[in-house]
Amino acid sequence: MHTDTERCVRAVQSKDARFDGWFFTAVLTTRIYCRPSCPVVPPKPENMTFYPSAAACQQAGFRACKRCRPDTSPGSPEWNQRADLVARAMRLIADGTVDREGVPGLASRLGYSTRQIERQLLAELGAGPLALARAQRAQTARLLIETTALPMAEIAFAAGFSSIRTFNDTVREVFALSPSELRNRRPRTTVLTPGTLTLRLPFRAPLNPDNLFGHLAATAVPGVEEWRAGAYRRTLRLPYGHGIASLTPRPDHIACRLTLSDLRDLPVAISRCRRMLDLDADPVAVDDQLRTDPVLAPLVDKAPGRRVPRTVDEAEFAVRAVLGQQVSTAAARTHAARLVTAHGEPVDDPEGGLTHLFPSPQALAAVNPESLAMPNTRRTTFTTLVAQLADGTLHLGVESDWAEARAQLLNLPGFGPWTVDVIAMRALGDPDAFLPTDLGIRRAAQELGLPSTPAALTARAAAWRPWRAYAVQYLWATDTHPINFLPV
Repeated sequence: MHTDTERCVRAVQSKDARFDGWFFTAVLTTRIYCRPSCPVVPPKPENMTFYPSAAACQQAGFRACKRCRPDTSPGSPEWNQRADLVARAMRLIADGTVDREGVPGLASRLGYSTRQIERQLLAELGAGPLALARAQRAQTARLLIETTALPMAEIAFAAGFSSIRTFNDTVREVFALSPSELRNRRPRTTVLTPGTLTLRLPFRAPLNPDNLFGHLAATAVPGVEEWRAGAYRRTLRLPYGHGIASLTPRPDHIACRLTLSDLRDLPVAISRCRRMLDLDADPVAVDDQLRTDPVLAPLVDKAPGRRVPRTVDEAEFAVRAVLGQQVSTAAARTHAARLVTAHGEPVDDPEGGLTHLFPSPQALAAVNPESLAMPNTRRTTFTTLVAQLADGTLHLGVESDWAEARAQLLNLPGFGPWTVDVIAMRALGDPDAFLPTDLGIRRAAQELGLPSTPAALTARAAAWRPWRAYAVQYLWATDTHPINFLPV
């Protein structure tokens, strides 16, 4: 979008927050870059230039605006709705891969050379993987400076910087303030709780939290997830340790409290929470497309901004999808809770009832199949899945190619279209995944006068593309009957 100058200028002049994260405005006279909704008086059009990423602005020598804080914009929805190389690379960078494994590790995960990765990112985003990771480190550093009382040396290494000097230079260059000056700008009313980080997760309005948090709470696995005091809480398995996230919906943001065993996991924890809540979606584009169907239009108008509830761990969700085959939601939670108690790693949660991390594929692969209270066919499905996840034959992650992952899943015993599509929708993040065989969807379709057979409903849903996963959320919301059995 940043190449459409006229459209960008209109968005800046109208201070349209819908475009935050889509592009960034750099002002040639002040050498500052802003989000489109910046509250200051817009510069003259001839003094504006536009970039597709904050990293590209920084590469060009611009520093972040102190008023609108463009580094805290919601992420571009492009990386959620696409599965091409650039989108997969951006999801991996947000997940901290470059900081942990370097650019060669990023390229290896994607199956391309480092030169190909750098060339494509530069062409589309104006910055290579190192610059994009550097911009993320700067934002992590700012969060730690403003929300903790940690010494600057600890913040530097927790944010991923290799030296104090690099940390100081980057913060000054990006924010035009030293780390100490950033901390001094923090409101004096800020309350700091040792070991806990409190931050705001922005999103594009509107956001309807009912289906999002309602679904997560209804399917919560005891010990791993809970709904407590208006917040969804869950444990997180992270690269350097573990954490607990507490997420509370607010009118203009999601209040997030993170307790981490290793602060180096902060950017990964934030990225996974945002992904689970689908906060980088563009609800206006989604809802406008779905409104073109006269049957869906009243549903969208009644409760706009529905999101797809996703996951913080793709392998965990795949296991839970298998546990949920042909049983009630309550039975699936019971099966999962037994596995968690027997094979999950214990964690300490002084604030609530979270007790374990969900078992890793390696731990589940060592489970005696005879101990699983399920039919033999589903037992085979379960053991085959966890074995392939544990040995790396099957990898489900933010970098997964959706078509390739679907094909691999369909080759597993006991995996039918429903299981594959629900994993594609909620774990892999495919916004066009569709569940025409789901009993709740078919029941809702019948009540609304839509075709209720899978083939006919799929044909009707062609007009909803590429947002059929969001149409599923609107259809599910109309079904007041409990789903007793889920198809395979």
